[in-house]
Amino acid sequence: MRKFEENQLVIASHNKGKLREIAALLTPFGIKVSSAADHGLDEPEETENTFVGNARIKAHYAAKATGLPALSDDSGITVDALNGAPGVFTADWAETPDGRDFPMAMTKVWSLLEEKSAPEPRTCAFNCTLVLAWPDGHDEVFEGKVNGRYVWPMRGYQGFGFDPVFLPDGETETFGEMDPARKHDMSHRADAVSYTHLTLPT
Repeated sequence: MRKFEENQLVIASHNKGKLREIAALLTPFGIKVSSAADHGLDEPEETENTFVGNARIKAHYAAKATGLPALSDDSGITVDALNGAPGVFTADWAETPDGRDFPMAMTKVWSLLEEKSAPEPRTCAFNCTLVLAWPDGHDEVFEGKVNGRYVWPMRGYQGFGFDPVFLPDGETETFGEMDPARKHDMSHRADAVSYTHLTLPT
């Protein structure tokens, strides 16, 4: 595995929630981070049907455009009773002509579970694939996951996306209710970052 030895990194995302979480996870390593928007980059079209495929598109696009290493995240919620949906299409389920509406998407998932009379617990997982790409075309892939169950009604106003309906295993608070620092410690992104073998500055 190629080690990351640079001190600058582009986070290849325009999602403010993801940017905030990834930047917080990288802060202890002394890495100077910037976003795709900081470099004036557009969002590339995500044409793959896997987390790793779309993460690669975003990471390599940003690395090539900026000449800097780039880290991308493709993530989503997989619901067992829906055969893993919405999965890689999690954000697509929230799309409307006026932007993303995640309460609508969460309601859609719950309605489908109700239509199927899915038994409790309605197990699900948050999945994250990180791709770290260099301008020379090399990349490394890191995957993280946190298991839980889909709860209703929505609970909490912290976090973003599907956080208000995701109750991690062994917890009493959803990601939407949880203190952000606690969520960061156990999230699917934290799990993926733990496999990058980044080293603390000396």
